[in-house]
Amino acid sequence: MDLVIDNNILFSLMNPGSAASYLFFSLKAEFSTTEYAKSELEKYKADCMFKSGLSEHEFEMRMSEVESSINFFKSSEYESLLIEAIKSLPDDPKDSPYLALALSIKASIWSNDTHLKQQPLVEVYTTAELIDKLLNGEL
Repeated sequence: MDLVIDNNILFSLMNPGSAASYLFFSLKAEFSTTEYAKSELEKYKADCMFKSGLSEHEFEMRMSEVESSINFFKSSEYESLLIEAIKSLPDDPKDSPYLALALSIKASIWSNDTHLKQQPLVEVYTTAELIDKLLNGEL
């Protein structure tokens, strides 16, 4: 399974005790996201550290561990599909890079944003749906 993760899932992965973190290290999947998501993680590092309860050193180690398991794509690698993605997400175009990337690499999306499920172009799974699939032996 190929999954594009949005920035909120990426942020959740920084908490070792989160359900998303458990899934991330349990799924046999290829994970991808945008370079922009990496910059957002750096921007909100203090918030993520606070929510995860990790020290700066622990956070840096965690970030290295997580990032080593994710393929990061530059916008130039999916920009040709951005217009199509934006048209499919008229209520929230800020998530269009994740959709464009998913289209580009023929992947599904892992996100808890309900508006992403309203577009018809790619399958979107929430954390709860992925847990169900994992527990039912579907992944």
